[in-house]
Amino acid sequence: MSRADTVDDRNQNQNQNQNRTPEPPSTPPSTPAPASASVRTANWTWTFGLLRSELLTTFRRWRTLALLGVLAAVPVLVGIAVKIETSDGSSGGRGGGGGGGGEGPAFISQVTNNGLFLVFTALAVTLPFFLPMAIGVIAGDSIAGEANAGTLRYLLVAPAGRTRLLLAKYATVMIFCLVATLVVAVSALTVGALLFPLGDLTTISGTRIGFGDGLLRALLIALVVAASLTGVAALGLFVSTLTSSGIAAMATTVGLLITVQILDQIPQLHALQPYFFSHHWLSFADLMREPVYWDDLEKNLGLQALYAAVFGSAAWARFTTRDITA
Repeated sequence: MSRADTVDDRNQNQNQNQNRTPEPPSTPPSTPAPASASVRTANWTWTFGLLRSELLTTFRRWRTLALLGVLAAVPVLVGIAVKIETSDGSSGGRGGGGGGGGEGPAFISQVTNNGLFLVFTALAVTLPFFLPMAIGVIAGDSIAGEANAGTLRYLLVAPAGRTRLLLAKYATVMIFCLVATLVVAVSALTVGALLFPLGDLTTISGTRIGFGDGLLRALLIALVVAASLTGVAALGLFVSTLTSSGIAAMATTVGLLITVQILDQIPQLHALQPYFFSHHWLSFADLMREPVYWDDLEKNLGLQALYAAVFGSAAWARFTTRDITA
């Protein structure tokens, strides 16, 4: 190729470049959102979705509905029994001892005067056995039931992670604690309103409070009772991680519950009893004093937090290292 041809080609390329429409300056690419932020958003979305799925699965089971039905029936039976016993005008307070200082069933002597006391009585009647048994069944079946049904491995295939799945299971059990307690309270309030008069009520200390204040204390008592079951829930969850049999986990949890209740009644074990998770359960009665006694309530809630921390950590340690084969 001659020098003249080379020059002509170069001039032609320059003319083409001059005639070409200039491209706008390229804008710098937008800075993408930090990957960590999107991951956190996805994690929270998945966590709430997992919790929602666990709640729907738990509360759609016939076993759960049957447990709630039994709990709702207890206040009905207690209210009818008190109504029949006092139909001749007697006070119905003969069995009101039960625990000096106004504990538990001592509320029953006030039911005929104010139906709101049926709420406190029903919670005192169901707390030693019925409520913990229901919690033990749900908590004991939470992990072991999935393993027994062969669905636990498939749950872990999804991007849930073992820790997140365990937290969702425990949150589900705790929500069931609250729902079960409120079922008892609402059932008792309904029956109490139908069978007995409502109005101002007398506290254990002998002072009078209004009906609105009484309702507020009833709600607070229900919340305290639900919080009192956190230790049982954590214990049941830990037992559930030890076996692949839902029935075995439920039976073990309920058996431990009954054993602790029995040990709590043996005088020779008085030095150990303050550390049993059930020892301060009936301290909710102190919320019906004026002023409120907080000592036993704080001991109860602190003890439940300790049990939840210990057995929750044990459940996490076991579940995160467990070989899942089903």
